[in-house]
Amino acid sequence: MRLLKAICVAAWGALAFVPAVRAQEVLPPESGITDVISDQIAAFREDDFFGAFQFASPNIQTQFGTPDRFGAMVRNGYPMVWRPGDVRFGDLREVDGQIWQEVLITDEAGKRFGLAYRMERVLGEWKIGGVMVIPAPDVAV
Repeated sequence: MRLLKAICVAAWGALAFVPAVRAQEVLPPESGITDVISDQIAAFREDDFFGAFQFASPNIQTQFGTPDRFGAMVRNGYPMVWRPGDVRFGDLREVDGQIWQEVLITDEAGKRFGLAYRMERVLGEWKIGGVMVIPAPDVAV
């Protein structure tokens, strides 16, 4: 009985997710977005946390307060971004009015990570409003 209940709950959860998937719209690539993400990653590679911090949205800057705290969060929470081996860009999507850039990062040890960068327009410029780890696509790198 527990197994049947678990299957029903899982099926209901999967059905609840379907509309969200359909709400996604793939957009044409936006060089301004990929440039901001690439430039921030380049700053991290140089341990230029001040420079990397400038690509974050005002909300993120307020949340962390200083470039050093922001850099520590990235070093500890997103080491694949701090020291990537390879970076490739996937689809740009609009989901519920928000813009998300998919990024595939292979770290220095060869492990692949999928990331979704939430992008925001601030005074006419793209800024990074958040990053989350997503399942890496099953593609050859």
